[in-house]
Amino acid sequence: MGMKKPLIGAICATMLLTNCGAVSNSRLNPFNWFGNSTEGEVVVVSGETGEIVDQRPLVATVTEMSIEQMPGGVIIRATGLPPTQGHWDAELVARPVDEGVLVYDFRLVPPPNPGAVSTPQSREVIVASFLSTIKLEGIRQITVQGASNARTSRR
Repeated sequence: MGMKKPLIGAICATMLLTNCGAVSNSRLNPFNWFGNSTEGEVVVVSGETGEIVDQRPLVATVTEMSIEQMPGGVIIRATGLPPTQGHWDAELVARPVDEGVLVYDFRLVPPPNPGAVSTPQSREVIVASFLSTIKLEGIRQITVQGASNARTSRR
């Protein structure tokens, strides 16, 4: 009798783990909620009255964007390519959610004196923002945009 409980537990665990393959590709798996980003057009929104406007310009180009699952939410990570070296104070600035679409503006401050152009790798700027699971509810698309392009990931 004492040997049956561990054996039944081992069989149940094996059956549960073999079913993970079916769930891993389904929409039920939170790790599949957002895929790789795709390049798209910049979303233009007119400013509302009384709104504080961020004076930092948009990054010239958004080269990469990823959404990484974390306990309690996701991290939105984006790489931008400004025209010269020395840009700083970079941030993803969220716009209000509109019909399940969350748009972030990739903003940064240019150097006081124009820097060298050099290589693209030396100009890259990486930013990230955490989005909680609660705020993620109802969001089906996340977009990070720069001045010339935008990258989007959808559920």
